[in-house]
Amino acid sequence: MQRPRISTNLAISADGKISSSPSRASGWTSTEDHHRLLELRRNADAILVGRGTLESDRMTLTVPGKLQQPLRCIVSRHGNLNPQHPIFQNPGGAIHLLVTAETSVEVPVALRPKLTIHHQTLTEFLHVMASKFHVGRLHCEGGGQLIRTLAELDMIDEFHLTLAGHTLFGGLQAPTATGIPGKFLPRSVEFELAHFEQCGGECFLSYTRKRPA
Repeated sequence: MQRPRISTNLAISADGKISSSPSRASGWTSTEDHHRLLELRRNADAILVGRGTLESDRMTLTVPGKLQQPLRCIVSRHGNLNPQHPIFQNPGGAIHLLVTAETSVEVPVALRPKLTIHHQTLTEFLHVMASKFHVGRLHCEGGGQLIRTLAELDMIDEFHLTLAGHTLFGGLQAPTATGIPGKFLPRSVEFELAHFEQCGGECFLSYTRKRPA
């Protein structure tokens, strides 16, 4: 099935967590890490994020100074978004909402003119993004559960990681790059280190998926 080339970006603490428990918003890494995040967005035709991460980080999913903004894609089970969220108050790319639950959509009436609603699976949505909206590169910014789903589907082509050695989160319920610690992925997925850079107490790493010839 046709789909975009998918990259993802995460910052993890020295003990492998992407946030604390209870969850805290982003902003705990360096200015250099934030610049790197914006550069990854700049190279994408669309940005994908889960509803929980969108709300906790108050994200607008925009790229400063870019003429053609990337599409802004949100994944939610029921679509119960807050109409006052910054993403709906700031200009940017068209907003697409993927609702994955089989129950009826709960999108507030006031929001419906502001977005396109897709009621389908993540795999089907990615196909639509590529075939109908011509998305060649899609960048996922989390959260951990969404990235885990992409990993289970083996749809991650690039994995960008900031290792923040200056922070320890701890906590059994603190999420990792693939969600709350629990079951392992169904099988190992092999990546190749493509870039490594150290900056202060952080390391920036980029991996590419090694697929069979």
